[in-house]
Amino acid sequence: MVMKQVMDFTVKANDKHGDNYSLLKLAPVKGSVPPVKPGQFVQVEVPNSKTTYLRRPISINYADTHELWLLVRRAGAGTRSLCDTQEGSVLSVVLPLGNGFTTDVKGTALLIGGGVGIAPLLMLGSKLAVRGVDVQFLLGARSMSDLLELDLFRQTAPVHVATEDGSLGHKGLVTTHPVLQSDEITHIACCGPMPMMKAVAAIARERGINCEVSLENMMACGLGACLCCVEDTKDEGNVCVCTDGPVFNINRLKW
Repeated sequence: MVMKQVMDFTVKANDKHGDNYSLLKLAPVKGSVPPVKPGQFVQVEVPNSKTTYLRRPISINYADTHELWLLVRRAGAGTRSLCDTQEGSVLSVVLPLGNGFTTDVKGTALLIGGGVGIAPLLMLGSKLAVRGVDVQFLLGARSMSDLLELDLFRQTAPVHVATEDGSLGHKGLVTTHPVLQSDEITHIACCGPMPMMKAVAAIARERGINCEVSLENMMACGLGACLCCVEDTKDEGNVCVCTDGPVFNINRLKW
């Protein structure tokens, strides 16, 4: 088990994706990036902010021993500040946190992401592909301009796209995409807006497909101390998403 660490990272690049997203590429000031699993997350201290006291939880988009990628959506004051971080800045990061996706799967895995929820699926797809799993992505967004890292996903595995306005791929929600009706799918991993994940979970249950989801409950500490991210489970009652998750098999959840 890898112990959690507090590390300083230098911002090597801040790649803007439209007006609302930034891909922060970080390198350790000292040492190397500890081993991380797809689906784990970090807690990032917001620098130079007089109003943002808590670290912000961010999914790990990609990691190796030399570099850590964080895909950040501009939402509140904290994430706006992170999106505006300049190259050369130093960020304090707690990592690795939480439990990741299962990688010991067989058959055909469909990885479904919506919006910034695609972030952990890039690394997951790469790991599964290396293990010989047949990987396919299903990415959803409001429009073509909202699809993130599409080229990187296409370099990893076949990509299916659903846009609500029909500007690219299937017109509609990811849950209406024909690939979800494929008899080849044996495993689903999903991350995105809660209504999307619940709809995907319902389809998976109906079709008898093993399914994991990554929850994005509000988090403050990321360590299981503040209890603001609890989720009610079937057998264990309330558990902390930050420590017991954020990835859960849907059979554990009261959905």
